[in-house]
Amino acid sequence: MFPTIKEVSVSDFPDLSSPLSSLCQLLVFTRYPELGKAKTRLIPALGVQGATELHRQLAEWAIAQARQLQDRHKGAIQLVVYFTGSTVQAMQTWLGADLVYRSQGQGDLGEKLYRAIEQSFAEGMEHIVVIGTDCPSLTPELFTQAFHALDSHDLVLGPAADGGYYLIGLSRPISELFQNIHWGTSEVFSQTLKIAHALELSYVLLPVLSDIDRPADLQCQLKINP
Repeated sequence: MFPTIKEVSVSDFPDLSSPLSSLCQLLVFTRYPELGKAKTRLIPALGVQGATELHRQLAEWAIAQARQLQDRHKGAIQLVVYFTGSTVQAMQTWLGADLVYRSQGQGDLGEKLYRAIEQSFAEGMEHIVVIGTDCPSLTPELFTQAFHALDSHDLVLGPAADGGYYLIGLSRPISELFQNIHWGTSEVFSQTLKIAHALELSYVLLPVLSDIDRPADLQCQLKINP
């Protein structure tokens, strides 16, 4: 029923300048930069204002990279921002009124992620990639690699150095990947990969990158402007 497991590297992909062949949607999960609610684990190191400002910078960086992706693939990429902590109007004021905004809704992270992915497939999308806004190393090239991977694979994952993942992409809805995961722990990536093997999914792993979640992560060199 499922294809043979095939783990490949991004070096196996075609020229990244080649057009994307499917209806693609990039979902960005973030929260409004409300004082005391964003990057709470960094408050002891940065203070409330500093943690909130870092979150704002990281989110704006991720959105800027997503916009560049759209510019390079005219008409091929839809961008949707899934938010929490505010209203659509506040999000529009912050990140721009031209983007599509949807509330993350209730539930744990897995429920929120799969609900968003399921809606995208129901809308006719063929390749769905989801990112958060904790990784300062996101680039349009990385997103393009992920979408190209889904041309011939079920799943693409971007492993984070802390044991989570900074990106997940699917070419079809697979709810099991979001169930029985210890969200917010160093087991997220390994548990997800274990499920992928159990389902005999074909998948691609992107390079390991660092998220900025904890004080120790601040040593990671940021690629965004202060």
